[in-house]
Amino acid sequence: MPSLFVIDTRDIESKELTAMKSIVWLASYPKSGNTWLRAFLANYVRNSDEPVPINKFHHLGIGDSNANAYRMVSKEPFDGNNPVQCAKLRNAVLRGIVNNKADVNFVKTHNENGFAFGVKLIPPEVTRSAIYIMRNPLDMILSYASHYALSVDEAIFAAGSKEHSIPGGVENAYQFLGNWSNHVVGWTKARKFKVLTLRYEDMLADPHDAFARVIHNIGLPDEPDRLERAVRFSDFKLLSAQENKAKFIENSENQKRFFRKGTSGQWKAELTSDQIDEITKAHGSVMKKYGYL
Repeated sequence: MPSLFVIDTRDIESKELTAMKSIVWLASYPKSGNTWLRAFLANYVRNSDEPVPINKFHHLGIGDSNANAYRMVSKEPFDGNNPVQCAKLRNAVLRGIVNNKADVNFVKTHNENGFAFGVKLIPPEVTRSAIYIMRNPLDMILSYASHYALSVDEAIFAAGSKEHSIPGGVENAYQFLGNWSNHVVGWTKARKFKVLTLRYEDMLADPHDAFARVIHNIGLPDEPDRLERAVRFSDFKLLSAQENKAKFIENSENQKRFFRKGTSGQWKAELTSDQIDEITKAHGSVMKKYGYL
């Protein structure tokens, strides 16, 4: 059973990352299915006869943009909107996670598998494996625009920029995304740790198969009844019904609901031909490789 979301700040002065490879990255570009993955895992790990409340999903692990984690290791006031400070503190944050001696530490991330100010964002030294979820960028763009209060054209531009990032603040540290294509390639082509790549569309088509692969990847007990229950408890309709009763704490202030549609293909009715052309021009080679063109 994974030990969850405990940061141990001892030995934080060490210049090298500990060799404890306990982090399982739950990685994706924003609005690609990361919350669904965590909903499933929260229910599978808890293994209860009742669904895990949506506002308890964060108990599964920690996000690597959690500002409190950075404050714990910083010797000076922490500014989540300072990209240089966030990058420099990142190794200390990750050391604090793996120092808890847990066999598995689930860490949600939207960061690219690359560098920021000379700092390796996803260091193999602390990485056990990763689960990477990708989503057709034609659909992702629509959810992204809604979540971050952008126009669709602004979201298209952001996802196409190699310098794209999400500024932090009081609750979050800076996140270094880069463009969608580089994000996908950087994660799916990682060679120094095992990566399970899932397409959001395949998760929709056969969630039992997709999440069975997740369980196998992590090394959790393979129990069919437990799998079936966790899939059922993380179904979009159930999550949406929970949000009807209690506002989801991970929703942004820009939209009324986090769980909006949970489908694929809405781009066909909502994107213009020019917008479709711009996205496919920017990301066509990667989209073709993964069956989106």
